[in-house]
Amino acid sequence: MNIRLQVINKEFTFLLISRIVFTSGMKMVPVLLGWYLYELTGSKLALGILGLSEVIPAVLLALPAGVRVDSSPKKALILKCLLAYIGIALAFAAVTSELSGALSSTQRTFIIYGIVGLTGLVRAYISPSFSAIIAQIVQPDELVKAASLNSMSWLIAAVMGPLLAGFMVGFWQVSFSFILISFLMIITFFIFSQIGEKQISYDKGKSRTWESVKEGVDFVWKQKALLGAMGLDMFAVLFGGAIALLPVFAKDILQLGPQAFGLLMSATYLGNFIAIFFLTKYPLINRQGYKLIYSVAGFGICIIIFALSEVFWLSFLALLVSGLFDGVSVIIRGTIFQLLVPDHMRGRVSSVSSLFVNSSNELGQFESGVAASLLGTVPSVIFGGCMTLLVTAIAWIKTPALKKLEY
Repeated sequence: MNIRLQVINKEFTFLLISRIVFTSGMKMVPVLLGWYLYELTGSKLALGILGLSEVIPAVLLALPAGVRVDSSPKKALILKCLLAYIGIALAFAAVTSELSGALSSTQRTFIIYGIVGLTGLVRAYISPSFSAIIAQIVQPDELVKAASLNSMSWLIAAVMGPLLAGFMVGFWQVSFSFILISFLMIITFFIFSQIGEKQISYDKGKSRTWESVKEGVDFVWKQKALLGAMGLDMFAVLFGGAIALLPVFAKDILQLGPQAFGLLMSATYLGNFIAIFFLTKYPLINRQGYKLIYSVAGFGICIIIFALSEVFWLSFLALLVSGLFDGVSVIIRGTIFQLLVPDHMRGRVSSVSSLFVNSSNELGQFESGVAASLLGTVPSVIFGGCMTLLVTAIAWIKTPALKKLEY
């Protein structure tokens, strides 16, 4: 009996599976490094610098990397990035193992920052590549469904990764966990290699790199709804970056072990998954712009509740519901991207999006680490939640194009 498990088409199925394996491995990294680094240093600022180490190269390369994505065979570029991630995972395994026993905690910390910087460099290329290749694999009338399935596959892995990492920290050495991540990258490499190479629609002779970068920025600037959605998400994530301080909350405030820490790290992504699963079955029909602003405000309120909680179940629930609100934002922004951006611009616009939204995750971690060092752990997260509410109020007043958004 021949059983065929296929989503939309064969190549998109390979893409989904590879994304799940890849993202599971990558989402293990913050849990492993966060727990290891806080045990090593006991410093909240060190956790914030961890995010900054990744965001600096990611931001510096985001826009030119988008041009490279548009002008390069995307399959080959993604495979090269996966090979780089295999080496990065093995480097993490070495620095967290007994092999680094002769190094001081300060030396190990700075080596970790350096390796994280390499992660940001590779991320600048692989993130827009994954986004851009979707439109080359599925038909135009299947893009909305593909975008939702792609988001769901990412979120399934984002739930699985921290959970697995939390349990592994409790039972294995951190270095063994990074060896497992390297194996996951190898598996991803072989699954993704089953996808055929696609034709490049970018005209290399048309413009120079920085002229092409400007084209991507100009496109986003003219699409006011897309610009508003990116800006709102950027500031919400920037100020609502409680995730960076989860090792502190887990160990010092909630008195939890690594397994419960992994559950907390998964809570937001679980909420994301529930929201996107529901919205895939029952799509938002109208007034999506208003719903986007409402969801970001709800996210801010949940962050404040999390900051005030001193019991595990309430903290988990606050993060879960924040993920529900964030899921609405993710699906609206992802759908806008797939509907409004032409194929030859996807790499550059995806890089602008990465600059706006994805990089603000790590900047938010740095902001949280600095604020926690200055204000204390709980006040810094309350401050972040309040700033998120302020940003939504400003968006409500200043971005009429976003409020009018419908598709």
